Amino acid sequence: MPASPTRRLRDAAASLTLVALTVLSACTGPTVHSLAAPVVAEHAMPNEGPDPVHSLPDLLPGMPAPLDPLDLYAADRPGALAPFLANVTPRVWVPNSNGHTLSEIDPTTFRVIRTIDVGLNPQHVVPSWDLRTLWVNNDKGNSLTPISAITGQVGAPIAVHDPYNLYFSPNGRSAIVMASKDRQIVFRDPHSMEVQKALDVPCDGVNHADFSPDGKYMIVTCEFTSELLKVDVEHMTLLGTLPLPGGMPQDIKISPDGSTWYVADMHRNGLYVLNGDAFKLTGFIPTGKGTHGLYISRDSKTMYITNRDEGSISTFDFATGELTNKWRLPGGGSPDMGGLSVDGKELWLAGRYNRVVYVVDTQTGKLLHKIPVGSGPHGLCVWPQPGRYSLGHTGILR
Repeated sequence: MPASPTRRLRDAAASLTLVALTVLSACTGPTVHSLAAPVVAEHAMPNEGPDPVHSLPDLLPGMPAPLDPLDLYAADRPGALAPFLANVTPRVWVPNSNGHTLSEIDPTTFRVIRTIDVGLNPQHVVPSWDLRTLWVNNDKGNSLTPISAITGQVGAPIAVHDPYNLYFSPNGRSAIVMASKDRQIVFRDPHSMEVQKALDVPCDGVNHADFSPDGKYMIVTCEFTSELLKVDVEHMTLLGTLPLPGGMPQDIKISPDGSTWYVADMHRNGLYVLNGDAFKLTGFIPTGKGTHGLYISRDSKTMYITNRDEGSISTFDFATGELTNKWRLPGGGSPDMGGLSVDGKELWLAGRYNRVVYVVDTQTGKLLHKIPVGSGPHGLCVWPQPGRYSLGHTGILR
């Protein structure tokens, strides 16, 4: 039987002497930029060693190879910013989904410094593959609003139908729109957002996704019909479906070593455990009521899990496969989507039903700040973030 893609990557790692690489300029992938003013910039990842694309077998064509095949998040270490982001003023961008505004927070003062009009029903703020544009997903407004990831300047919106969430192929050649109400996954040009292919899907509520270690497939959650989709990224085709009876799947993350996937389910109140190559469930881990968002620590050892309906955050140890803590927000709350600070010491989360943003100490679980924002804060983006390129959502960087 042929070895699985994950197994081939892990076996290859045993025979390689890994070189410390920050990024890749000689890859066959595109130089990604936005056509929407003002975010027009060329970006080639600097080559500080041998081209790693051919160091490992069977990668998605044009995809930068992992720095460490046994740690997909090795490029996300504290402070490991792309050089052109080193002097960017830190900001936290919060879409207020019950209206048409975006709150801009200064993370040094923990105050909202600007409220920006965007399109109707903004859901997530998503870093582009090349880390130069932040896209505001105006779902009911049927548009994407670009913000310069360098200057914070807001550009003119681009018409995109039903952009509930947004991802990017690991080689940067496609933007991937989760068109939830349209029952489609739409592959688009990452510059102009022109349609490359609209993939009809047999489920309701496509929303979150993650990618295999070789970049060749993605697994997508469908929240309203409780199932998973496996999609061929290069050929933009559906490979299979997997039902999750009685569930409502939300966020999904692959483990650092690429062997295991975790799916947050807010009706089952925990994590499905999945073998992605085989596309089979292997277990379930109860975490708390309303399990929702999943975030990886800067050292790749811990996963932070938001339990939205009980106002808590669980911590999960990848080495042991066990939960280690549960932190409850004082007075309760509704922790939803968010991200880590550059140094990994703070976890920023939108309080979906409380009109606030929570800032939590990642070592102690202490609530450090609760910042008032607009109504329905959802997929906030902490910026900048460490990493070489973005796979989308609120900042899945590798």
